Amino acid sequence: MPVLAITLGNCCPRCKPSHQAVSPGETRKRDGNRLKQIPMPTIHHQRADKSATDPDLSIKEFMRRSGLVGTASRLQFHRLTGGVSSDIWLVSTGSESFCVKRALPQLRVAADWHAPVQRNTFESAWFRTVGAFMPESVPKILYEEQDRAMFAMEYLPPDKYENWKQMLAHGIVHPETAADIGTRLARIHSVTTQSKILPRQFETDAIFHAIRIEPYLLATARAHPEIATKLNALAERTERTKLALVHGDVSPKNILIGPAAPVFIDAECAWFGDPAFDLCFCLNHLLLKCIMAPASTGEFLNAFRLMSRAYLREVGWEDPQEFQERAASLLPGLLLARVDGKSPVEYVNTDQQRSLVRQIALKLLENSPKQLSFIAYAWARALGYASSGDGNECAY
Repeated sequence: MPVLAITLGNCCPRCKPSHQAVSPGETRKRDGNRLKQIPMPTIHHQRADKSATDPDLSIKEFMRRSGLVGTASRLQFHRLTGGVSSDIWLVSTGSESFCVKRALPQLRVAADWHAPVQRNTFESAWFRTVGAFMPESVPKILYEEQDRAMFAMEYLPPDKYENWKQMLAHGIVHPETAADIGTRLARIHSVTTQSKILPRQFETDAIFHAIRIEPYLLATARAHPEIATKLNALAERTERTKLALVHGDVSPKNILIGPAAPVFIDAECAWFGDPAFDLCFCLNHLLLKCIMAPASTGEFLNAFRLMSRAYLREVGWEDPQEFQERAASLLPGLLLARVDGKSPVEYVNTDQQRSLVRQIALKLLENSPKQLSFIAYAWARALGYASSGDGNECAY
């Protein structure tokens, strides 16, 4: 979800549970299939809320049933801050730590936004599925109770797993990271296109509609009657495209840069559908970050270029140009949705900034671009960005 806690997936392989809830594919070490990794500086980002230490009884009983802690263990609880779609708790025994996540039926946002709590089950299933072939890029599920929409997962400490959004906010934009994320995301899509089971297992159309299609594309269509037909058509096409296992919330806040690889967290929107949605959702944030940190505009645009290219190189499940045309037509709709939909991005917070995003997005929707590079070029031009020739600019 667009505003879910960045510490949600902050889970690290430190726990050795005594139960049998973990599948064989989730017991591998996080040292395989590494792509190029670069050193990252430490940034202090959102952590546990030390003032919130007493969860309701259902969380405590869940932990006792899980087998993750002994009956005599003294548990410490701290709510993880920033979440609006779930209750997320850091649970510590002194020697071990893990996270407990419980989905909420109504999100903590200004708009009236409800979502089925069953999304919690599909989130854990997404982690298990991807963990079977890319274990270094997902947190491990330790225990789950589907009927209560709750699961426990390993804790990834922030001193080893930096949140990508916080890095970008500080102007730390490593191009290798963007390319690595693009490659891994495409590989997830590529592997899952081959499955005959996943389309049925992740037949979550109603959930995806409630937490992605409606609050983003359809809500924005209602706000802009002049282009409602186009936005409604984008929504309909996205919903009927069934090609790969989609994460649904690939935003920088849901990516941790770990010692072995980027880690994808918060997969509540998991769905078997259009992989273009995942790529566009992430690229959208790279464009908007130019407004948040204008001094790093060149780096953000370069990251956009490298992520796009890395992803497109891996597209083999369909014609790459057809994929790119679908993505290029969807991205402006998502761009407009982050100012006029139900989940406006928090750092585009002035009327002037929102008007700028709105103006560019509407023009792009009108022109129907067929290449992602054209969108980046139009965005750069509208921002008045001039290439500096230092190698960090967007080379379109």
